[in-house]
Amino acid sequence: MNKHHHFIIHKPFGYLSQFINNQNRRRNKKLLGELHDFPAGTMAIGRLDQDSEGLLLLTTDGKVSMQVRSKLVEKEYHVQVDGTITDEAIAQLKSGVEITTQGEKYRTLPAKATCLIPPPHYPPRVKKIRDDRHGPSSWLSITITEGKFRQVRKMTAAVGFPTLRLIRVRIGRIYLNEMPPGEAIEVGKFTLTDENT
Repeated sequence: MNKHHHFIIHKPFGYLSQFINNQNRRRNKKLLGELHDFPAGTMAIGRLDQDSEGLLLLTTDGKVSMQVRSKLVEKEYHVQVDGTITDEAIAQLKSGVEITTQGEKYRTLPAKATCLIPPPHYPPRVKKIRDDRHGPSSWLSITITEGKFRQVRKMTAAVGFPTLRLIRVRIGRIYLNEMPPGEAIEVGKFTLTDENT
């Protein structure tokens, strides 16, 4: 029986969360396989869209995917939004907001949301984000237990503060910490909760 492999990576901006380029229109897109010599059969657990950065888990064991995607496992994001966030908007994020997913209205589950003051310091993004000459921005920590397509971006837009930059910093008990963009670390297993699910 082949031994499975598990990796923690810092997905950089501009990469797709996939290994195989199966669509002609994505011919020039950057894929995860360019970051490291991953073994055959490696797959991303969950996804970060092309414009999002941060913590991503990879595995050759499909059974692990269900554990990571469980609602028992929190996913925390640091989010830079356009404008000075209000207490009212943060309260709305906490209680749940209405977004559209797969063409249907959906109300998000209650989330954790706090304003990050002072803002976190991250290396500049490859593609420049507009600076404060174009108006103020705010940084938030948003923690969710679900993972609808582009959910965090849709949530901040729903309360009037579009996302400028999104970085996933935690999945359960696994943290991004100081990993530089593009780094991949192989681990023995994923320890996601106190119960080691």
